[in-house]
Amino acid sequence: MRKHLPFWSLAFVVAIVLQSCQNEAIKPKDKQADMQNAGNGALVSRLQSENLALGNPSNAATNLATPTNYLLDKLQYAVSYNRDAGKSNWVAWHLDPTWLGSTPRQDNFASDATLPTGWYRVTSGSYTGSGFDRGHNCPSADRTFSVADNSATFLMTNMMPQAPVNNQQTWAGLENYQRTLVSQGNELYIVCGSYGSGGTGSNGTRTTIDNGRIVVPNRLWKAIIVIPRGDNDVARVTTNARVIAVNMPNTNSQNTAWGTYRTTVDAIEAATGYDLFSAVPTAIQSVIEARVDNGPTR
Repeated sequence: MRKHLPFWSLAFVVAIVLQSCQNEAIKPKDKQADMQNAGNGALVSRLQSENLALGNPSNAATNLATPTNYLLDKLQYAVSYNRDAGKSNWVAWHLDPTWLGSTPRQDNFASDATLPTGWYRVTSGSYTGSGFDRGHNCPSADRTFSVADNSATFLMTNMMPQAPVNNQQTWAGLENYQRTLVSQGNELYIVCGSYGSGGTGSNGTRTTIDNGRIVVPNRLWKAIIVIPRGDNDVARVTTNARVIAVNMPNTNSQNTAWGTYRTTVDAIEAATGYDLFSAVPTAIQSVIEARVDNGPTR
């Protein structure tokens, strides 16, 4: 004789099934995403792929055969890491209001445990006494939605040896302006990095620090594509898009107004060998990457 489940048991099972279906609808299995509660009842989907939506500048890959162009694809940003230089070649990230919140600066500098086994891992003390700041590529203030987001910016793979005046004044001025652009209704795709060797910090000029394990760059660069917030971002990059590109000396004696260092994306690509926004149609790239920005700086 078949036994029937009590009504309350049947209702419980149905509720579980419905909740499971609802979860599957919110978080597809075919996407690597982090779902976070924004505090206003909305769910925010974080995809690692969004940081490289406009292209992978050096075709970095998670491949031990390319230790000077090794991809670290994090939720908060993507990195082309150079094992032999002890720093990144470039870091790319997407910035819109969903990344900004009230999380305070964590200041928890730490080695990056995701580097391959056997690779030297730069520590929080590797810059001590060098005369150079632990300079962020992806800024702490661009990732304030959660503690996990902000902490990720303090991994040493996101740092470069940066002259204090550059880091705390010139570079910081541009970082602040990035968030101003977001507050004006825009979203940004940003890629920045450094190249060359020989920078001048508070203790003079150095080519390396940390017993030769970290190269001190000579130049610091950044390129930003600014578009109004919306969907299908690549398709919305037109020849009218604002593009800000800068290339600065890594020194303590420089103009603190970041706008004086504006250049073209083409010039940065020529200096580095990278293709910064390769996912943008070539015809559009040829226009926006040849233009020097003359827009406001604050």
